[in-house]
Amino acid sequence: MNALELVKDWPVDNVAAAVIDGDDIHRIGDLGQVFELASVTKPLSAYGFLMAVEEGIFELDTPLGPDGSTVRHLLAHASGVGFREGDKVREVGERRIYSNYGFEILASAVEEAAGMTFAEYLQAGVMDPLGMKWTRLRGSAGWEAEGTVHDLITFLIELMHPTLLHSSTMEEATTVQFPELNGIVPGYGMMKPCPWGLGFEIKGTKDPHWTGPSMPENTFGHFGQSGTYLWLAPGTGRAMVALTDRPFGDWAKPLWAETNEAVWRELEG
Repeated sequence: MNALELVKDWPVDNVAAAVIDGDDIHRIGDLGQVFELASVTKPLSAYGFLMAVEEGIFELDTPLGPDGSTVRHLLAHASGVGFREGDKVREVGERRIYSNYGFEILASAVEEAAGMTFAEYLQAGVMDPLGMKWTRLRGSAGWEAEGTVHDLITFLIELMHPTLLHSSTMEEATTVQFPELNGIVPGYGMMKPCPWGLGFEIKGTKDPHWTGPSMPENTFGHFGQSGTYLWLAPGTGRAMVALTDRPFGDWAKPLWAETNEAVWRELEG
């Protein structure tokens, strides 16, 4: 795939990436190199939280977090809790407040019910069954995982064709929750509205955005401050993961959008 070669021009020391196109997987770089995932941790953790829903640890509408907040609010960054514990809190459902702390509240609830750390729960429930040998959660469920492109290809295929969750659970997770909410996408500014699913960012009509402008509005995924991202376009069999060792910044915004747009146009033929 010619467009994937564009990642070689990114100003990073190391990059590994892959594009899934149905049964074809295009690769570049060292797929076994371990990178810090930063907020690309959230889709992994969200998969664990959705597993907890299916296992009856809690329901999506179980109260959790601030008064009036539920598991659904926390997963969709709609609970009003701040980025970190102790940050300013808004009213539940007032605005999309991107929050690591919300994921830590969810992880604590799983730990209390399951009698193990959330890292152990995620390892046993997601990473081990999928054979993701080089990916692990080392701390916060919001941002402290590390992993490889090899493992995240496996994870993307799981998101396309769920084996650990019911397909209806994934459908709900990638449907916009609280669609009227505005919010800030870190690094990109205020979005009106700011669509999000249950742990997965949804592209919608966001502009500017890190995905390609011609990619479908229902494209979902996540990016991380460590210079990482993954996306999946539902129903197309197409997805991409890119991991780097340079923190997200002004370098990434034009290059990610240009690369993703070129990849998408090549996939479209």
